[in-house]
Amino acid sequence: MFKRLLDLRSLLKKKSFFLFGPRATGKSFLIKHQLGNEALVIDLLRSDVFMRLSANPELLESMIDGHHNQYIVIDEVQKVPALLNEVHRLIENKKIRFLLTGSSARKLRHGHVNLLAGRAWEAKLFPLTSQEIPDFDLEKYLHFGGLPPVYASKFPQEELFAYVNTYLKEEIQAEALVRKIPAFSRFLQMSALTSGATLNFSSIANDTGIPVTTIREYYQILEDTFIGFMVPAWQKSQKRKAVSSGKFYYFDLGVKNTLAQISQIEPQSDLYGQAFEHFIALELRAYISYNRLHQALTYWRTQQGHEVDLLIGDSVAIEVKTTNRVSQKHLKGLTYLSEEKICEKYYLVTHDKINRQEKEIKIIYWEDFLKDLWAGKII
Repeated sequence: MFKRLLDLRSLLKKKSFFLFGPRATGKSFLIKHQLGNEALVIDLLRSDVFMRLSANPELLESMIDGHHNQYIVIDEVQKVPALLNEVHRLIENKKIRFLLTGSSARKLRHGHVNLLAGRAWEAKLFPLTSQEIPDFDLEKYLHFGGLPPVYASKFPQEELFAYVNTYLKEEIQAEALVRKIPAFSRFLQMSALTSGATLNFSSIANDTGIPVTTIREYYQILEDTFIGFMVPAWQKSQKRKAVSSGKFYYFDLGVKNTLAQISQIEPQSDLYGQAFEHFIALELRAYISYNRLHQALTYWRTQQGHEVDLLIGDSVAIEVKTTNRVSQKHLKGLTYLSEEKICEKYYLVTHDKINRQEKEIKIIYWEDFLKDLWAGKII
């Protein structure tokens, strides 16, 4: 139903890869669909396979021997981190090409694990983008997000409730990442309500009754399990002093809305504006990653309150507005940023269907912006 933009075969022709992404983004389906019989899949979610390789990681070589598949896939590799020593050896000695998938990098990044010293690159799979969905429906996406089983479901809200309750709470607890589930649940709701806003750890700690140090650790858990990502502050402006606090976005709008207990988003409301900005941030993040641009996604806000929602590297600045009729007040943030003479392009992405140029700023309807983005015309 959905044609994904991430091309696994083209990646694996270059090198072995880690493929990270949250549960239900479609990693297993993508592997089966794109690699088929070319790949031998070793699934660590199978209890028998997990038990054997946990006890004896060196069995990996014998499991591979005798098969003539071009690629070896180890699914959920973080469950047996010791396997990476064997993977390292087999890449070196037998030139085997591996795809190593995972829905959490916490044990890998914080456990002094062999990360293959550059012998495997990293890719990510995200929820569906606008370009992967036939007859894309913005209103549906802003409410329910882009997880494939959710977007395709006749009952998307039920799918989201199940996802939040079984994965975000139970599985994170099962991995012993958090011990106090009630406190973590309060944090999840508050972090979802403030997703896309400038982070204030002290304020969230006060609202939830959770220590600041624990709040910081909880955000790190969400990053390590790919449930969200930080957008740091861009601080290269000289004429106006910028804030240093970053923003945090959930990886999927449907998950974010479910955690925040948001069931309805009215057009032209503040919630709609926040959701639309979040959507554009997700599209930019996916485009940068899938095209392997290695450009930072940041935002700019001055201590006086002037703001530009998103910047790509030092070259493209993007302000997002839901207005149907752009006026001068909507251009202020980009105008102030343009005085720094650093960025090359300035875009105001809106619901106004009349595309035009105002000095350095290109005012562009959101659908046209996304077409240009995915056609490689923005960056």
